[in-house]
Amino acid sequence: MKTLLTLSMLLLLSACAELKQTGQDIGHATREVTTTIGHTTRDVTKEIGHTSRDAVKSVKKEMEKE
Repeated sequence: MKTLLTLSMLLLLSACAELKQTGQDIGHATREVTTTIGHTTRDVTKEIGHTSRDAVKSVKKEMEKE
């Protein structure tokens, strides 16, 4: 009986370690994807802002010529 209990505890401990590792892997992958999305969004927004600014400056120059 004691051997069966010990074996059961070892199997449970092993399963918990694998579950923890799986959770960490999922968490790290999620963090990496979220970071990539955030950086891409930031870069696109910045580029749109610069393009809009340049367009407004161009229109102002055209208006001044007239």
